[in-house]
Amino acid sequence: MEKFETKISTTRGASRIVVGNGLLGQIGVIAAEEVVGRRAVIVTDENVRPLCLAPVQASLEAAGFSVEAVAVPPGETSKSVEQLSALWGAFNAFGLTRTDLVVALGGGVVGDLAGFAAATYLRGCPVIQVPTTLLAQVDSSIGGKTGIDLPFGKNLAGAFHQPKAIVADPLVLSTLPAYRFAEGMAEVVKYGCIYDEALFSRIEAFADTLEDEAERFAIITRCVQLKADVVNRDALDTGERMILNFGHTIGHAIEHTTGYGLMSHGEAVAIGMVAASRIGERIGRTPAGTTSRIAALLTRLSLPITTTLTVDDIFQTLLSDKKKLSNAIHFILLDRLGRAVRVPFEPEALREELLVSLCDTNR
Repeated sequence: MEKFETKISTTRGASRIVVGNGLLGQIGVIAAEEVVGRRAVIVTDENVRPLCLAPVQASLEAAGFSVEAVAVPPGETSKSVEQLSALWGAFNAFGLTRTDLVVALGGGVVGDLAGFAAATYLRGCPVIQVPTTLLAQVDSSIGGKTGIDLPFGKNLAGAFHQPKAIVADPLVLSTLPAYRFAEGMAEVVKYGCIYDEALFSRIEAFADTLEDEAERFAIITRCVQLKADVVNRDALDTGERMILNFGHTIGHAIEHTTGYGLMSHGEAVAIGMVAASRIGERIGRTPAGTTSRIAALLTRLSLPITTTLTVDDIFQTLLSDKKKLSNAIHFILLDRLGRAVRVPFEPEALREELLVSLCDTNR
């Protein structure tokens, strides 16, 4: 079995990252190497449960763990105070201790919710992330960001809590509907935009043949290494790591404004990347033609590049975004494909840019 390994090492904890086909059946072996306790709560959702729970639970039990499984409703609405409290109750009922294990088995929603529950229960217990979507495998499971949504914004309550391990099995991606795989490709394109033009070009070349297992493995492992490298340099998201938010400032605002779950995270980020690139071109930071290249690739990947929302629809949400520091909104723009930079905007100046850029995007 082809397998890729890398590691995150920070002052806030270390994570072992393993990518390989068939790894769902080896979770127990990896978990036994990473934690002392022998109780495990698997947090999953109702969609993933029938597809992936059995091999993970069997593997943990074979490694000597007593296992309990908890399934939350699928979708962004589960990143809530109510579901967080329900997980704390499940941990308590099962007798979970600070040396025992939480396994987050699912996409980004499960990873964020279960990770935050583990970070806050008993002031922190170990978690292993087992991402089952492309978006989670290349991005959200890596780096220790956990959290839930609040009524006034996305991911506004959370904690940094490095998982003991991240175990990604690309074979599970075959269970995804096409739109869910496309959602993850938005994050893959993001890595090409901000760090690796060669990756961007590779996606352009293979966009129509991404069902090939070898090509998927190569793309996933490249993104995993890029994310791990960034987290190793900036674990707490105070500097370089903020570049990973390319497309996310507008994307998060679109998700919040439309109502969580009506538009996927990847779809919203795709629209946000096009708008951000257009802003960069307008102010002379991004080379002309970059936006059309990004938009063309996203369209080939069946991702949206337009929104019917107006600036007034989303501007107030932008003002409460986590990326607002002091009185400025920090926006990620491209110096070129493969190189991103953080640019502060005064709110009204950004609003003026959005008036033009979102109008162009709406065409």
